[in-house]
Amino acid sequence: MKKLAFLVVCLAFVATNALAEINTKKAEAFIEKLTTDGIEELVNSNASKAVKQEKFRKLFNEDLDLDFIGKFVLGRYWRTATPTQQKDFLDAYRELNIQTWSARFDEFKGKTFEFQNVTPSTSQDQVFVNTIVDMKNGQQPAKVVWRVRQKGETFKVVDIIIENVSLAISARNEYAGYIKANGLDALIKDLQTRAKKS
Repeated sequence: MKKLAFLVVCLAFVATNALAEINTKKAEAFIEKLTTDGIEELVNSNASKAVKQEKFRKLFNEDLDLDFIGKFVLGRYWRTATPTQQKDFLDAYRELNIQTWSARFDEFKGKTFEFQNVTPSTSQDQVFVNTIVDMKNGQQPAKVVWRVRQKGETFKVVDIIIENVSLAISARNEYAGYIKANGLDALIKDLQTRAKKS
């Protein structure tokens, strides 16, 4: 019994230290740069939709780990997918998200992200950077939470949660149901079609 208690204490100590290793100040600075120099500057520019999408593509490919997110949202189907299916899914998922979120963030035109705090995640290499956007006109501020993963000295966004709706979890639930009913190839084709229409 004493050995078991000692083991539990050791594991808790290791987990606490692993969380402490994440540089929360750098994670917050990373999101501040992404929102201020990236998203705010883009949505407030007078550039055309095509130019904005291209800039969002560069921004998202640099600052979001869309491969990591894509593998998560495909869940157990990732392990059974062929290499070709994996590549086609990630390509389609990346393109659709770049276009979807470039349009979604356009809703924040003329507004700024205000930083609240950084909270820990159950994943040892991740933290949540909490922000709000003052929507004005009597509307409640929009809550935007950024899930940030640190790998070495590199920080990447692995989820965006707007008003308690997770980009990653919503997609995972949607895709699981679609694959169950229609198969993975049908999902890939659907994502490709939706990306072309955006």
